[in-house]
Amino acid sequence: ASLDKPFSIIVTGVGGTGVVTIGALIGMAAHIEGKGCGIIDMAGLAQKGGAVMSHLRVAQTPQDIATIRVAAGGADLVLGCDIVVAGGKKVLSAIRPGETEVVVNTYEQLPGDFTRDADFSLPTKRLQRAIRQRAGEKNVHMVDARNIALRLFADALLSNIFMLGFAHQLGRIPVSARSIEEAIRLNGQMVDKNIEAFRAGRLAAHDPKAFETLAGSADDSAQGVRRLSESLDEIIERRSAFLTGYQNAAYAQRFRDAVDKVRAAEAAVTPGNTELSEAVARGLFKAMAYKDEYEVARLFTDGSFARQVASQFDGDITMHFHMAPPLLARVDPNTGTPRKMEFGPWMMGALKVLAGLRFLRGGAFDIFGRTEERREERRLIEDYEAMAGELAARLNAGNHGAAVAAASVIRSVRGFGHVKARNLAKARGDWDKAMDAFRAAPGARSQAAE
Repeated sequence: ASLDKPFSIIVTGVGGTGVVTIGALIGMAAHIEGKGCGIIDMAGLAQKGGAVMSHLRVAQTPQDIATIRVAAGGADLVLGCDIVVAGGKKVLSAIRPGETEVVVNTYEQLPGDFTRDADFSLPTKRLQRAIRQRAGEKNVHMVDARNIALRLFADALLSNIFMLGFAHQLGRIPVSARSIEEAIRLNGQMVDKNIEAFRAGRLAAHDPKAFETLAGSADDSAQGVRRLSESLDEIIERRSAFLTGYQNAAYAQRFRDAVDKVRAAEAAVTPGNTELSEAVARGLFKAMAYKDEYEVARLFTDGSFARQVASQFDGDITMHFHMAPPLLARVDPNTGTPRKMEFGPWMMGALKVLAGLRFLRGGAFDIFGRTEERREERRLIEDYEAMAGELAARLNAGNHGAAVAAASVIRSVRGFGHVKARNLAKARGDWDKAMDAFRAAPGARSQAAE
């Protein structure tokens, strides 16, 4: 980037993810080269999880910088480490149409509103459209930096360094790559990985095909990056495999039988449409794969958790577990909910034993299954199976939409313990209303007629 005049950069993101560090690295690189750099970090009341913006001005000398804050239409580069912040009015106003280069991480990081509204969703498409309309299509680069960082380095925090490398290769960072890498070394934090992430970003901008080969060779499953199911068969196969590990093959077959019954009915009345079958497959699986003590133990000890930890941490690792086991956890007098207890590394061995006892689930010797919470979860499975059977028996083209709605109500049952109980109580009321609507839909057949 030319320094005939001060070069203006805005780095946006979420507090606690290293956004401020990006500005500091650019500033240190400029200092190494004897250039001038001014930085203002605008975090307001935000710390971790809040919107953060860093305004940077880089010039040949410190004297060339009169003001640091980037004015409206004054940005030469917007490095959007979070799309929500990057698509905000303040940042959009700083973009100079047709001239400002914009590099945006497309990962959707949910804000605090999600804790109050479980159905909250980000207007990602609208934000992308607003950024493109303001900057111009050729000046905008949308990068799935977080998932790339997870695939390559098993660390989402490296996504911002990856973005820095991407922007640098576009020629939009007015310091050399060597100086940035030297600044990373001086920072002293995860030096090797940060340099690798910076170079990976440069490669992604320079030769996307070569980068795809590199990124595609990473083990997605080991890093927790999963591709969504694309067909009904895939939905069923994945969930059947999970339920086999969760309990056993018979439990998985129970799931298959219920879904197959609905699938046959749907194929008969709406050929080619699998919307109801998919809703039932997802809903019944949600009911059957409830996370009890045996499942928590299995997930900790099946090997995937150990691989994930090993990929993210070096050296000897000591684990402590914070849990609220039934029969042991005391109730908090202020909240009325169980208090978590801390357990040492020995708990991993106990969890391995418990995972091996999951064949007891639902039987006479299942001590955990005697709680009201577990009984209610088993009732939910039976109730959902009964509902699926009724949907299949009464289904026709006129009530198909109502059937899908009824089968999907269970999606609102989220959380664990007292949170799940509260959501389930509400969902049961919604469920009754949805089934009434299904039974009253035009053309509904009675089971007696069957």
